[in-house]
Amino acid sequence: MSVIPFGMIGALVGHFIQGYEFNFLSMIALLGLSGILVNNSIILISRIDERHAMGEDFEESIINGVNDRLRAVVLTSLTTVLGLAPMLFETSTQAQFLLPMVITMAWGLASSAFLVLLLVPAILGIQSDIRDYLQQRKQLRTLAE
Repeated sequence: MSVIPFGMIGALVGHFIQGYEFNFLSMIALLGLSGILVNNSIILISRIDERHAMGEDFEESIINGVNDRLRAVVLTSLTTVLGLAPMLFETSTQAQFLLPMVITMAWGLASSAFLVLLLVPAILGIQSDIRDYLQQRKQLRTLAE
């Protein structure tokens, strides 16, 4: 879920660069974009969890999990953006109706595809550090009592 705001930032930047307003259809496309980003994150986290369950150290499982899922995340994002690219530059009046949706999906996905591979593992590492810190504090408290 932490990647969704970065997808929205990419969508807003895309609308600004292409000179279109962020409208209701853009918000609908933002829901679809959120689904794609969350799916990429879930796939990555599940692979990291699988590696950790097989006995790898947590940091190693994060690194190896990202290595395992790199190609899948990049290829799915890249093919979606390239598939939407012709529509981004379409000038017909029929395309103008769908263009805000296409801008949201293409720019949002392009800007946040690599963030999934960088941000999600970083957040998992931060979460692990906080959990370890809190467990150490709890152990020190029980020893002090």
